Amino acid sequence: MSDLPTRQPVLAFNSGSSSLKFGLYRIVTDGPVALISGEIETLGDGRCRLHASDGAGAGQIDEALDVADPAEGIGRLQALFAGASTPGAIGHRIVHGGPTLRRHCLIDDRVQNALDAAVAFAPLHAPAALAVIRYARQHFPCVPQAACFDTAFHADLPETARTLPLPADLRAQGIQRYGFHGLSCQSIVRQLGPDIAERVVIAHLGSGASITAVKGGRSVDTSMGLTPSGGVIMGSRTGDIDPGILLYLMREKGLGAAELEDLIDHRSGLAGLSGTSSDVRRLNQVVDSEPKARLALDMFEISIAKQIAGMIVVLGGIDTLVFTGGIGENDARARSGIVGRLACFGLELDPVRNRRACNPLSAVKSRARVLALPSREDDEIAWHTALLAYPGRQPHAPE
Repeated sequence: MSDLPTRQPVLAFNSGSSSLKFGLYRIVTDGPVALISGEIETLGDGRCRLHASDGAGAGQIDEALDVADPAEGIGRLQALFAGASTPGAIGHRIVHGGPTLRRHCLIDDRVQNALDAAVAFAPLHAPAALAVIRYARQHFPCVPQAACFDTAFHADLPETARTLPLPADLRAQGIQRYGFHGLSCQSIVRQLGPDIAERVVIAHLGSGASITAVKGGRSVDTSMGLTPSGGVIMGSRTGDIDPGILLYLMREKGLGAAELEDLIDHRSGLAGLSGTSSDVRRLNQVVDSEPKARLALDMFEISIAKQIAGMIVVLGGIDTLVFTGGIGENDARARSGIVGRLACFGLELDPVRNRRACNPLSAVKSRARVLALPSREDDEIAWHTALLAYPGRQPHAPE
């Protein structure tokens, strides 16, 4: 088998509701190597900001764009990549592909139509990603493009984890537990390498948060369900709540689907509890003076700890706990509050190592290792895109 072309890097797109992260990668045996990485973010007033740096982290560009949507800035990337060669393939992070798209795949018209039909499963995330795909196919018409699904890592969940307690006719329509943050989880499994422990719990903590049980390198349970709104308390999302609350709000308060969606996804979680912010960093700044901020953080930590405890039961124990995502990687206070509530399972942090984010974070006498690892979703997008775009070929060895 021949090597992947050394001069055809892979472009990875990771779209959010108000920003578009991107990375241009060379694919080598040890994994993707970033050549350029950056972000197009919304500024408001019909403008966006593009900033990018090279693989060493040196700034390359920082400019305002006269476009209202980050996806519309894709055309500017062609000039940015001129010195690094045109992408040989492009990968897109897709949060939810619905019941018919559960594996990473190349995008053609059939897949595009299926993605359009799956918007109802992730209305918070899907429209932005689909806009990026449309613009990318327009600006790079001859370049193969791949859909990389957050649900793919969880596609083989056991029946007991996948099945929701609903009538069979609804389950037959694809209403089940899908699980999300799969690209992040896969990146953690890859970082742990061939010596990964048998029983691992991954806590992906950011504005969205989920807990996943991994046994033998495979997902066996996860906290999010049909949509990314379920599971633990998040920045502005409720996580799991009594479904009777929604019925009450519909029946007694007259709320419709759009109002309930706004409540569940945008006005609840840490934002709703604190009344000030969905950002843990902001809440940490006022936690000692604002009782509502303290309540929000306490409930967040308890919610996470309860889900981790549940995953320990699923796994029959725990060998490694991994924190990842913006909060998981960077917030020593949150990690301490969560692990402190898991002391009954024998988990314990070393305070100094936790504060310095020096792995392992766990104390010597802890029954399981505790780590903080970066979420490398974009690397996973690039890697899987290369495998799809160049089937039967091996990554080029580093020079």
